[in-house]
Amino acid sequence: MHKRSGKPQSESFSNKIYRFRGVLLLISLSLFLIAFVLYLMPAREDYSFNHRKVSPDHKSSSSSKTSFAVIFDAGSSGSRVHVFCFDHNLDLLPVGKDIELFLQLKPGLSAYADSPKDAAASLISLLDKAQDVVPKGLRPMTPVRVGATAGLRALKGDASDRILQAVRDLLRDKSELRLEGDAVSVIDGTQEGSYLWVTLNYLLGNLGKKYSDTVGVVDLGGGSVQMAYAISENDAARLSEAEGAYVKKMYLKGATYYLYVHSYLHYGLLAARAEVLSVSEDSSNDCILSGYEGEYHYGGKDYKASASSSGSNLNGCRSTVLKALKVNESTCTHMKCTFGGVWNGGGGDGQKNLFVASFFFDRAAEAGFADPNEPVAIVRPADFNDAAKQACQIKVEDASTYPHVEKDNLPYLCMDLVYQYTLLVDGFGLDPWQEITLVKKVKYQNSLVEAAWPLGSAIEAVSSLV
Repeated sequence: MHKRSGKPQSESFSNKIYRFRGVLLLISLSLFLIAFVLYLMPAREDYSFNHRKVSPDHKSSSSSKTSFAVIFDAGSSGSRVHVFCFDHNLDLLPVGKDIELFLQLKPGLSAYADSPKDAAASLISLLDKAQDVVPKGLRPMTPVRVGATAGLRALKGDASDRILQAVRDLLRDKSELRLEGDAVSVIDGTQEGSYLWVTLNYLLGNLGKKYSDTVGVVDLGGGSVQMAYAISENDAARLSEAEGAYVKKMYLKGATYYLYVHSYLHYGLLAARAEVLSVSEDSSNDCILSGYEGEYHYGGKDYKASASSSGSNLNGCRSTVLKALKVNESTCTHMKCTFGGVWNGGGGDGQKNLFVASFFFDRAAEAGFADPNEPVAIVRPADFNDAAKQACQIKVEDASTYPHVEKDNLPYLCMDLVYQYTLLVDGFGLDPWQEITLVKKVKYQNSLVEAAWPLGSAIEAVSSLV
């Protein structure tokens, strides 16, 4: 009988496969399922991989993406259109040869209080030129806004609403641009002020920096005047409920700002004339240049505008303007007020560097203490008073003394300069010798951009599309 050896016999390969057939089947099935899943997912995996790997190329291609915005500034003294072009970082790109398209015409929409269709039709020439610079393929994606300011706010009854509806109808019928439901409206004065603050600090490269590195703004329009500047987060946290109503929180370029902003309706330059003339009612007025006898038309009303027998008088005009501003007549319930009982925001670093725009620049240039060919001028409030001393001494027929003043504005030159000085010093509490920057345009890269609220509105409009 054959004796079995203690060493185990080697098992054939086929027997091993047979013995482990269950395990192998399970492994094979698992591998098959994994392969099947991988087969079904390559597109998704490739997309994720490519998205990660080619993001630099993707970014460079998106850098060529441009966005346009068309903003109408329907002010009391005229209508203006601004067309801006942005890259993907919201940096401005040229529109044609300039950094923006800017056009304007007179009169403003409020001059057509009794004819809404004529008001809308007055914008057609501006609309056609604005739309022409936007590439046809981008027009349906280009937001258009019409921001009416204090001129329409001052109209009586439903005149403002009817004009705005006529403008909406015009844009729907004659424009290829993107019109949102609330794109045509009377913008609130605080919007106007905050948009200008955004505009100036954007152009100056201040957005994203601490609040103390920003500049404050005063914008003297035709119907209203706005003050806006940034306050610290600590000061904002200590505000009472009433004071908090003056502060708007904004997040811009990675930084949070607490913006004090207030708009004073009826105290824009053209509206203030009506307020000053209302003080004297039907009698002569010390602010009217000698030799003038007429009427001033504003907001659908007529005001007697007659010089006193002795002509305009600086001190008498100052007294009248102070009454119109109600500097000492209103109760201030806050720690410190500007005029009319309005809280002044508390001051601080955000107000130290003050940029003053619109009619402030225009009158200073016309009076001769700001160069109309330069975009900015460093002046002091006292310069307005010095210019008023000269202007209040002339007669209305002495137009050659001020060749840059329009004929219709000449009778009010003394009044305008006295008002601007009084507004800055008695109204806003500035030191007469404090340096302020009169600004018409701001240098941006190698171009000049209008110092006006529409750019701030355009930034918001384009950002909302992202």
